Amino acid sequence: MSNATEQARAAYDLKYQSDEFYWTERPSDTCLEVLKRMPPTRPLRLLDVGCGEGRNAVFFARNGYRVHAFDLSPRGVEKTRELARRAGVEVHVFEADLNTFRLDEPFDVVFSTGALHCCEPSLRDDILRDYQVHTTASGLHVLSVFVEKPFIAPAPDGDPNSHPWRSGDLLHYYADWMVEWSTEEIFDCTSSGVPHRHAVNRIAAREPTG
Repeated sequence: MSNATEQARAAYDLKYQSDEFYWTERPSDTCLEVLKRMPPTRPLRLLDVGCGEGRNAVFFARNGYRVHAFDLSPRGVEKTRELARRAGVEVHVFEADLNTFRLDEPFDVVFSTGALHCCEPSLRDDILRDYQVHTTASGLHVLSVFVEKPFIAPAPDGDPNSHPWRSGDLLHYYADWMVEWSTEEIFDCTSSGVPHRHAVNRIAAREPTG
């Protein structure tokens, strides 16, 4: 494990050490794009990449998806299990580093929000291609990434090993997919207790061969 990975793991473990939820238990609004575009009218396998403390993974499980989720932080994995237990749902959650973890089974939905900035830029093509290859026909990817803007200061609780994206980067990796939704927005955040802003790109893209 690299020093950067160890530092990131320690930083997130520190954020998640409290019994309270750093990111709250409220799921991201981006989850609604999955429900709207691929509701679980049949058994659907969903992967939550960088699940944090489990707020989104548990939301999906409560809505009928068969959820697999992973995070770099052991404390995050532990809190995800506890949140799922309290909700009375099953989430197959495990510890993994998205820079080195690769899939060996297919998923109908790949979801990630607030995690892909941890991806090394040189590995983005390999990682997103791996997720695409392991997506079922007509499967869905719903992803969001933080993007750099010169007029937005770094977040006070930002990951020191973060690799922010630039506007439009995410679309590049889905040039051969059916892009159903893409947006860029700036939102207010108080995750650190200090008000700040983030810029984010979000995308919903459909595997085209179905």
